[in-house]
Amino acid sequence: EGVVEAPKLITIGRIVVDGERHAVTVADQAVELTATEFKLLRLLMERRGRVQTREHLLINVWNYETEIETRTVDTHVRRLREKLGSEADWIETIRGVGYRFAERRSTESANT
Repeated sequence: EGVVEAPKLITIGRIVVDGERHAVTVADQAVELTATEFKLLRLLMERRGRVQTREHLLINVWNYETEIETRTVDTHVRRLREKLGSEADWIETIRGVGYRFAERRSTESANT
């Protein structure tokens, strides 16, 4: 059976996720993420441009299936955005659906 390997290094904007070292940098500064925040960020970046429903994120990040509405995803996304600082706006909220890692950064918020 073929095992699908996740990309070792994902770079979008000034965010770099290193799957092998389990490390994240933002603008060349190391960012301390929990294991769950790391999985969440990597999943969003790997599926860039595609909306990820809260249900999908719960199943794929938390291995958790439930019919109960939970704020777990929202809470973790909020913490992740805080840790990403100036790069936080890459993660878009799709109201009533879930989250998406942007295809391109919105020009009004990008400081170059």
